[in-house]
Amino acid sequence: MLIGEYYHNLDEKKRLIIPSKFREEIGSKFVITKGLDGCLYVYSMESWNKIVDKLKTLSFTKKDARTFKRFFLSSATVCEFDKQGRITLLNQLVEHASIKKECAIIGVDDRLEIWALEKLNALMEDTKDRLEEISENLFDDDYA
Repeated sequence: MLIGEYYHNLDEKKRLIIPSKFREEIGSKFVITKGLDGCLYVYSMESWNKIVDKLKTLSFTKKDARTFKRFFLSSATVCEFDKQGRITLLNQLVEHASIKKECAIIGVDDRLEIWALEKLNALMEDTKDRLEEISENLFDDDYA
């Protein structure tokens, strides 16, 4: 399970250091794609293959399925770390996430999310007052 939050800056060549803890967990080859909420998703090959298998079950006759697959798969790219533990982000990914320099790299169960720091901070600020309500909607009363 990927958990934790780290901060690094995107350099002028669009390279970003991924913390060693995360590098060990996602493996030497992994996939980066556009994520929901304006961030980037990073998946180990194992997790990526599970998602692709699930996407294959969606009917191509459903417009929402075609739209989501187009969004999610067209920007996906297989990557590897360089010798310094960095990844190079493609222009369309940097633009999607509105990354200028400061990034947050967070572990979210089966994936990493890469955020423009100011965007993540704004999202967290917007949702902090609703967390109790959100948790009530997601968990049964027996879950304590």
